[in-house]
Amino acid sequence: MSVKFRPLHDRVVVKRLAEDTKTAGGIIIPDSATEKPMQGEVISVGPGTRDEDGERVALDVKAGDIVLFGKWSGTEVKLDGNELLIMKESDIMGVIEGKVAAKKAA
Repeated sequence: MSVKFRPLHDRVVVKRLAEDTKTAGGIIIPDSATEKPMQGEVISVGPGTRDEDGERVALDVKAGDIVLFGKWSGTEVKLDGNELLIMKESDIMGVIEGKVAAKKAA
C-alpha cells in the first residue's frame, strides 16, 4: 500500500537531487565527504495560506519545480522508503529555471 501525503497550508514536500560524485578532473568523491545537496524537486505543495480577509493565497512553487533551499531547511521524513523534506515555502530561496529534474534523486 502506497502512502499518500498532502502538505497543509504553505508547506512543500521536496526530494533532494543527487550531487555529482566526481570532480571536473575525474576524482571520485566518497559519500562521507559530500555535503547534502541544497537543490531538490518539488513533489507536492499545500493549498496556501489565508490572508486577513480569509482569501486563499496560492503558493508560487508547483510540483515538478527544481528549487534551491537553505542547508538546514525543512524537516527530514521517510515515506515509503523515500527520504523527503517538508518545509515552508519561505524556506525556498528560488526556482531554478530551465533545469529539468534528471530523476536522479538522492
